Amino acid sequence: MAGSVIVAVTRPVMDLRKAGPTFGFEPGMLEGLLVVLLLATWLWGWYRAARQFRSLPALVQRHPLLCLHGGFWLLLLVLWTTQPAQPPVRGVLVGCAVALPFLLWRLGYLLLAAQRGRLTGTRLRDHLIYLWPTWGGTDTPYGKGHDYLKGVEAQDVEALARSQLAGLKLFVLALACAIGKDLIEGLVFGEDNGIRRALGGITLGIPTLDAHLLAPRGAHPIWTGWAALYFELFRLVLRMGANGHVIVGCLRLFGFNVFRNTYKPLLAETIVDFWNRYYFYFKELLVNTFFLPTFTRWFRQSPRLRLLAAVFAAAFFGNLYYHVIKSAPLVRGDWMALAAMFNPRLIYCFLLATGIYLSMRRQQLRPGATAPRSRPRRAVAILGVWTFFSVIHVWHRGEASFADRVDFVTGLVGIG
Repeated sequence: MAGSVIVAVTRPVMDLRKAGPTFGFEPGMLEGLLVVLLLATWLWGWYRAARQFRSLPALVQRHPLLCLHGGFWLLLLVLWTTQPAQPPVRGVLVGCAVALPFLLWRLGYLLLAAQRGRLTGTRLRDHLIYLWPTWGGTDTPYGKGHDYLKGVEAQDVEALARSQLAGLKLFVLALACAIGKDLIEGLVFGEDNGIRRALGGITLGIPTLDAHLLAPRGAHPIWTGWAALYFELFRLVLRMGANGHVIVGCLRLFGFNVFRNTYKPLLAETIVDFWNRYYFYFKELLVNTFFLPTFTRWFRQSPRLRLLAAVFAAAFFGNLYYHVIKSAPLVRGDWMALAAMFNPRLIYCFLLATGIYLSMRRQQLRPGATAPRSRPRRAVAILGVWTFFSVIHVWHRGEASFADRVDFVTGLVGIG
């Protein structure tokens, strides 16, 4: 409980301090404390509403997540239309807008549990571990919500010991992932880090993906472009593992034997399997918030269209929405900057959703259980998955223009 209180005070203040220069003001302690107070009030209000869910207006009961996010957009509307000049007022509004996405997705799990009638007998402190976790974390709720955590909580001393041992193993694995990431950055991309210095400065010196995107056509050989693509994917996977294993390890130490966030994605043989393994809790967030509501309500008479709509609601719209609402240009109301920032990601999300849909359709069309693939066929399938995610990653990486990205991708296959 004390840890949650500390995080409740420090995280919004840190977010406000980071955002202040972007919005042209230097936040003070007063703004930070007011932001914490308002966010705590917001959280408490929604918790009380969830506890009395059946007495809420019908609109809220039918669409709790829309109403929750509607409050966030109402705050943005006030910020856009009033443009308060007084530093305390502006600082508090900006601080709340910047920090709210961290709570929105977590409160979403709370409201979904309330909608299913599963909050009976719970108290606020039972929900704080995911609503405002002691380790901080990202906007993505690791461990999802109370329903999932309750199902994996250790019920005896032996189960607690197993969970804690699994958590310690994840800390070791996180360290291994961090070392692997540094190896790629130092020995492959030539970044100056401790591992490269310890090995005498040796490096392959392959330009990073960002460097390839910004370089003119022909500045680097085609093979280094492909190498940069694949090694960038490996680096992303290792970085995700290094960060996610620590958070999941903390949950396991607390007795919640939750599933890993990243589980051997580089061994996935299909696009949808990689998506499930790479960033599990982000995928689960999109599934619970966008995929399932669309899949259960729309196009029931057309299975293909039903699946297509649900996949695009999650991997395209939901993915884009998740990143848009935590961007500074949105809070500022700077539409040109927002469009410039997310135009490439729009393409990335479209390609991702298309790939996931086709992968799911292919799995559905397989007649029953298929025989295990031979090793060569497995290797080809895995390489195909690597290539897909490496190439689409070009569309949400760095500051390159649309033309630069197209030029790089076409150059990889000798076009142009």
